[in-house]
Amino acid sequence: MKKIGFLSFGHYRPVVGARVPDARTALHDHIELAVIADEVGFDGGWLRVHHFEESNTAPFPLLAAMAARTRHLDVGTGVVDLRYENALYMAEEAAATDLIADGRLQLGVSRGSPEQAVDGQAQFGYLLAGGESWGEHAHSKIAKFRRAIAGAPVARSARADMLGTGPDLAVRPQSPGLPDRIWWGSGSHESGVWTAEQGMNLLSSTLLLADDGRPFHVQQADQVRTYRRIFARHGHSGPGLAAVTRPVFPITSDDDRRYFGGHAPAGDSVGQLDGSRARSGPQMIGSVEEVVGMLRADDAVMEADYVLFTMPSQLGVDYNRHWMENLVAVARVMGWK
Repeated sequence: MKKIGFLSFGHYRPVVGARVPDARTALHDHIELAVIADEVGFDGGWLRVHHFEESNTAPFPLLAAMAARTRHLDVGTGVVDLRYENALYMAEEAAATDLIADGRLQLGVSRGSPEQAVDGQAQFGYLLAGGESWGEHAHSKIAKFRRAIAGAPVARSARADMLGTGPDLAVRPQSPGLPDRIWWGSGSHESGVWTAEQGMNLLSSTLLLADDGRPFHVQQADQVRTYRRIFARHGHSGPGLAAVTRPVFPITSDDDRRYFGGHAPAGDSVGQLDGSRARSGPQMIGSVEEVVGMLRADDAVMEADYVLFTMPSQLGVDYNRHWMENLVAVARVMGWK
């Protein structure tokens, strides 16, 4: 059975009339939104993480609070930018959050995306070694993080130091099962292959680099199928799951029509990112039946194990309850619920 979840930036803006004017409101709203998602039948509540913005920046306290108030809901990230992270501290935070969640953390990580700060990583204390790229930096960190959450010793005790032996101390706490719930955010065919080789789950990006001109959903479905083939070839023990994200807004009320009904159907968006041609998919807006048709025609959605819907969290808790109820209705028609 395919899982569904929301994916939220957690935007807030201190402007007149804002429903989410500040960080406190945004944080408390997301705890309530998680409770609602759990009640109405969503499988996951996932957070985007962007630094130096009025949005989600520190996910673990919020994920732990969301988990403590829910019973069944996965809590996840899409994604934590490893350029800003200490691998061992993140291992402690992730394990503690997963224990609070009783094994419901779905941790998405990656090299990260372009951002506002040109020196953000340096201000957090992270610099590149000579000749190293940020991609290589992130790969090194995720390897260290995965060893740590798997229980590998990473530090030496006084006794080990005296005896001249290797590390004998693992980070604490440990959360069994967490290693199978790490997702790599992938924006290209090549990074999807690398994710499969490493044995992580695939969190396919909302845009794909090295666009070859085919529709976004077709290219993304190819990425997912290739990932599954490579994952199986390597014989990994993990689940090998794939997730995609879609902006989906069923129109069932005047509010829906006012917020989203004026958006005419459009095709993919194509542009440049990091010097490469990039493509992203269209918004899906229409009646429940029309949205169902769009989803069924989306090759990547039909391939994925987990479909995340981009949440308009800045519209407040009440509206987003309605939005989630609409999407559960869509999921039922799709046969996912």
